[in-house]
Amino acid sequence: MASGSLLPPMQVANSLETAKEIPIQKTPNASKSAIEFLSLIGRGETQPCLFEESLVATSENGQAIGTFSISVKKSQYSLDESYEDDCYLVHARSKGTVDGVPCTTSITGYITPNLETLEQHTKESVRFRDHPVETRTHVVKHQGQIVVTKTIIERDEEIHINSSSYNCELIQGLVSESANLLVLRVMARRQAVPENAIFLSFDSDHHICTSTYRALGFQKQKVKKEEVDVFVIERAVHSTEGIPLSWQFCFLSDGHLSHRVQVGSPVIMLILEVPVLIEIDEPDPHPVFEKIPLDWEEDVELYSQFLDRKEELQASHATYVRCHPELTNLLADFLQLLLLRKPDDVVTFAAEYFAPFSTQNPPCRSFQSSDKPSPFRSYV
Repeated sequence: MASGSLLPPMQVANSLETAKEIPIQKTPNASKSAIEFLSLIGRGETQPCLFEESLVATSENGQAIGTFSISVKKSQYSLDESYEDDCYLVHARSKGTVDGVPCTTSITGYITPNLETLEQHTKESVRFRDHPVETRTHVVKHQGQIVVTKTIIERDEEIHINSSSYNCELIQGLVSESANLLVLRVMARRQAVPENAIFLSFDSDHHICTSTYRALGFQKQKVKKEEVDVFVIERAVHSTEGIPLSWQFCFLSDGHLSHRVQVGSPVIMLILEVPVLIEIDEPDPHPVFEKIPLDWEEDVELYSQFLDRKEELQASHATYVRCHPELTNLLADFLQLLLLRKPDDVVTFAAEYFAPFSTQNPPCRSFQSSDKPSPFRSYV
């Protein structure tokens, strides 16, 4: 499993210094229902969402023009290599050709079990013939701040760098693109979307804005010759500048993505065959056996075994007493002294009587009226 920060600590520190020079714009707030929704997602719900899947990108006429893959797995995260935290490593990649131009987008993110973003790296590449352009965006959580650094590279030369930072306490309910993939899977497995919940997200320029999810119900989708039921979710990112961007996602019952399309885009993501659905093994209930009353005295076989065992023990005990004649003398002495003293506490009297015979105690005289208190008696 991969672990560690995507950028070294020194580069993260440089990003923080750059971000301090840019004024922080006022950010919107997420709704309480959105924050509560994220806080209630536990490991039990995210565990079945850890799997890999792949789709094919097709044009409007059904021609394959690329691929789209998503991978979510357990990992370890460390920013300064001093300690590691459990997290989820999310990796998504799309590769295709639009109007003859190769385009590639990749997202790699470290997400906490509570779906908070620790670090995310996004790379978008468009390769024109003589003018390749690549946009890299790095998001990292460090010392209570979310730092966003965006770099534009043309012809292998950095031409523009922009950084900004946000206070983590002011952007609760933030769902990054990598966290969004897990949020969608959780909603798909629940087959429910929180109503009127307003989340925070990054727009295309990586500025903080609001985003919403809406359930569009169930539909039928044909995969080869098989028709399957899918749950449809619409996600909209409301940019502060420009028109909102919307996507529609179709999910199978276990959270596998079967169809994805951006509203207004000619590219459609589809699965080629129905995957094996993930099922959660539920433990079998503990068997309950009724207690049957047993009357062993009425059972001939059990009563015979009882008599045989009784005779065996009696013979064994008699043999042991004959081999140890000192046992009879010891018990006789004890009973004689017991009847003479007639103590109220027989157990304590016996403990004091046999204490000198113990190999763990130093030798001493029995029943000596010494100044030392007896360890077998309680004193107030």
